[in-house]
Amino acid sequence: MAPLLKVNNLHISFCRDDKWQEAVHGVDFEVFEGKTLGIVGESGSGKSVSNLAVMQLLDSRKSRIESDSILLEDIDISRYNDDQMSEIRGKKIAMIFQEPMTSLNPVYKCGFQVMEAFGFKATESPSRRVTKGSRSLGDLESKRKVLELFEKVKLPDPEIIFDKYPHELSGGQKQRVMIAMALISNPKVLIADEPTTALDVTVQKEILKLLKELQRENGMGMIFITHDLGVVSEIADDVIVMNKGVIVERGKTHDILNNPQHPYTKGLIACRPPLDYRLERLPIVKEFLDGKWSNNEQVKNELLITYDVRQKHHELLYSQEPILKVQNLRTWYPLRKGVFGRTYDYIKSVNDVSFDVYPGETLGLVGESGCGKTTLGRSILRLVEPTSGNVIFEGRDITKLNSKELREYRKQAQIVFQDPYSSLNPRICIGDSIAEPMMVHGIEKDARKRRERVRHLLEEVGLEASHYQRYPHEFSGGQRQRICIARALAVNPKLIICDESVSALDVSVQAQVLNLINRLKKEFGFTYIFISHDLGVVRFMSDRVVVMYNGKIQEMNEADALFNNPQNDYTKKLIAAICKM
Repeated sequence: MAPLLKVNNLHISFCRDDKWQEAVHGVDFEVFEGKTLGIVGESGSGKSVSNLAVMQLLDSRKSRIESDSILLEDIDISRYNDDQMSEIRGKKIAMIFQEPMTSLNPVYKCGFQVMEAFGFKATESPSRRVTKGSRSLGDLESKRKVLELFEKVKLPDPEIIFDKYPHELSGGQKQRVMIAMALISNPKVLIADEPTTALDVTVQKEILKLLKELQRENGMGMIFITHDLGVVSEIADDVIVMNKGVIVERGKTHDILNNPQHPYTKGLIACRPPLDYRLERLPIVKEFLDGKWSNNEQVKNELLITYDVRQKHHELLYSQEPILKVQNLRTWYPLRKGVFGRTYDYIKSVNDVSFDVYPGETLGLVGESGCGKTTLGRSILRLVEPTSGNVIFEGRDITKLNSKELREYRKQAQIVFQDPYSSLNPRICIGDSIAEPMMVHGIEKDARKRRERVRHLLEEVGLEASHYQRYPHEFSGGQRQRICIARALAVNPKLIICDESVSALDVSVQAQVLNLINRLKKEFGFTYIFISHDLGVVRFMSDRVVVMYNGKIQEMNEADALFNNPQNDYTKKLIAAICKM
């Protein structure tokens, strides 16, 4: 069978400081009808940029694309100009981008945006409501097509979704709108660039299932770009592994995942938290490239934590008095309507939640988006004011603290947010960002000593003291998350809440950050509440796990016991949705 898409000897260079540097070095790959090619690798490996080059979506002023040929249905599109490419983009080859919120226009309704992709031309503001009778036949036909597609991608209440703005939808719903937009013209080749990153395991499972169903119906060839080999095992027929702009390994998915040959591939597989045993720390890709490890069995033999060792640790842990007691906590948001804004109902984000956290423990908090786990974490810190209940930290009820006492409590309890970039001020160098909470809380009043402490913290989290004067945009995602961790450590806290702090990181960078969090816990005796939708990560990090749904605790148990023998139906559903290799 001839391939739908064949890329031959692709080279991509970028201009930086008036110098051209090659980022992708002679890449070749093929995509066949009804088959999925998985492309895996870390950020910067060249996987996304190679496919953007195929679509000719790179800035021609700052990039240079060279190839022997890029054949789409045996037609070389590598020399196509913008007008020619606009004729085939969406119709013959389409792309789903990683972040739907930035891909969708926030001022246009979702249905209108998909209609635009279908070729519908707006003659008025899309936000304006138009009666059915005033629509042209073309308008109605376009809308009917979009509604059919919304049903096809399993969006609930297509008529309602059609008239909603992107911010009114969940992450999974926005991604389904993006899939509908990509499929509106029945393309021959679909490129899916990290379409499930940062989605809940259940939503991720649904999106993967949906893509496979649509592929079978339409006979598409698909490229699925990801850093998660577990996801690749669920959807891809063939895999290529990229590192530093070069393909280091390729083959059938089953062969690559079960018998990897290249050290880089072995490292990518090994740095995912294992689901059937527990390690002291996660191996990292560099250790495989340097020859420290040669296979997973070697890692397991040297780093395995036995059941007896874990039991003894927990006996000591739970013989202490709790550092934090959450008692019947409620955080409700009023829903108002009418001229006088009368409350007619409540969103019960946290609804009668109780649990204890012990000194030195990591308590995992899991559940789907909207279950209340982030609101719970913020309520514990009083970043969100609880409606009722008690949060007792070291014997003091923080719900009754005044502003001065609350500031002192915040010195003891810190949070690391999900998105490190939006957590850091882009106009302030990272050294000053780390020093700022020290100034607020009166730690190290001498400016020179403060700078010394900041430099020490940077080295503590695996960065360099010389990075003090750099700005957030000069760092990678993993490095920015390390900066946020250093900032949390600056005030010597006892409790740290990690809110989805590794969810958007590559598996290799994620492994480094998780190892760092655990090392700091051992060195400084921190207590963690670790919030995540990634159950594999939560199991690796946690002593106990709390499962939340609709603002309530569904199940709470020791991590291994909960994963090996879940009691609640919702917990069973979550665990069944994990993508396994």
